[in-house]
Amino acid sequence: MDTFRIDEIARKLLERVPPALRSMQADLETNFRAVLRERLSKLDLVSRDEFDAQTRVLERTRAQLEALEARLTALEGGAPAPLTPRDPGRGTAPTR
Repeated sequence: MDTFRIDEIARKLLERVPPALRSMQADLETNFRAVLRERLSKLDLVSRDEFDAQTRVLERTRAQLEALEARLTALEGGAPAPLTPRDPGRGTAPTR
């Protein structure tokens, strides 16, 4: 998680602190940031780019699976089946 978001979360936490404790604002803010960084670093998180890339891979894999299932159904039924599955990410059939 980037520093800006951690700082934003720390600021929001600090706003919730009672006014009597705000005299220790600098210490609280530093501690909030340290605890947030430590806890967030222990989470198994991926970047948005990696998530989006994996989503695209999954979409292509699902499309290929559906095409293979259709071919299998056609072969079992004796009807002709397409030779290559369509790739929804590119709009064209992949070549072999």
